[in-house]
Amino acid sequence: MGVLISSCQNRPKEVLNRKQMERVLYDVYVAEATIENDYQHFNTPEKKEAYINEVFKEHRITQAQWDTSLSWYSDRIDLYLKMNDSVRARLQRARSNVDAQLSQQNALQWTDPFLNSPSYIPRTFAFCMPSARSGLRFRLDSIEINEKIPDDHFSFTFSVIGLPSSYHPRFSSLLTLQYTDTTLYQWVNITENRTYNLPASKFIENDTLSQIWGFVHLQDTTRVVSQIKLYDIFLGSKPLPQASVEMPEAEANSSESPVLTKKRIKMADSDSL
Repeated sequence: MGVLISSCQNRPKEVLNRKQMERVLYDVYVAEATIENDYQHFNTPEKKEAYINEVFKEHRITQAQWDTSLSWYSDRIDLYLKMNDSVRARLQRARSNVDAQLSQQNALQWTDPFLNSPSYIPRTFAFCMPSARSGLRFRLDSIEINEKIPDDHFSFTFSVIGLPSSYHPRFSSLLTLQYTDTTLYQWVNITENRTYNLPASKFIENDTLSQIWGFVHLQDTTRVVSQIKLYDIFLGSKPLPQASVEMPEAEANSSESPVLTKKRIKMADSDSL
């Protein structure tokens, strides 16, 4: 212990401290696993390097600072192994937590898929569940909107995992916002494993939100849905993780997300959608 304390005290300024090093090491492990499992997308050294550099950018460090820190800790093998064990334990806890949430959700759906109200939004969702069908859906009326969404601006967010890079199903999400005289659509096509964010507001010019419909739908014809899962599903206002990717404003206001008045459209039911 005395040797480890002495080593940390003699750490050069350009070397990350232990807590910083563990945080970066955790994200580097996750990035490397992503690259390894999505090799068709990261099929060149340039793409792999760019992805790792995004990790460094999030932690506000450079490649040179990372290399220096890694070399310094590697020369102190006892300290490095302790850090490595700590990071691997964190990764295992994160994986166990997601698995536990999915198992709990699976058990709930297996017991009675019609037990929950239309406004219920699960924290996690697996397409392999017996009651999963082709996805999840929800509906909130004005009372539920005021009770469950206190802020004026909010979003529907979820993360996708297990989507193979070579698999291209019809996989999408739609958030429908019905105001008194206007209906807005926020639509996104799901093509990769990442976090998706569909922004919304309770108020637009001279109009108030009265109902919300939403769904995440997967039309699968190859029977590989067993590995596709949703997690961190949330409707409301919360800070997004640093690694999340928001739908660009231009895309949200594009022709794929039209603004239509209720008088000009005929609302389809959720099954038709």
